[in-house]
Amino acid sequence: MNVITIPEVLRKKLGDDGAEALVRIINDADSSSRKDLNTKADLESAKSDIIKWVAAMLVAQAALIAGMFRLLGLIK
Repeated sequence: MNVITIPEVLRKKLGDDGAEALVRIINDADSSSRKDLNTKADLESAKSDIIKWVAAMLVAQAALIAGMFRLLGLIK
């Protein structure tokens, strides 16, 4: 956790309550932004899903090519 120091000039303008509120806002924004980050498990899951889709598309493409060859009479 980072330590946030409020400069004296800003603390005088905001007052003690205002400076504390500013620190709370910054801390809340920092912690909520971390929730949106992807984890290593998310990346591994996405990678396995992509591999599954690519394999399925390769099988479908091979079947389509074989079907076209059959229609054209190139394969009996």
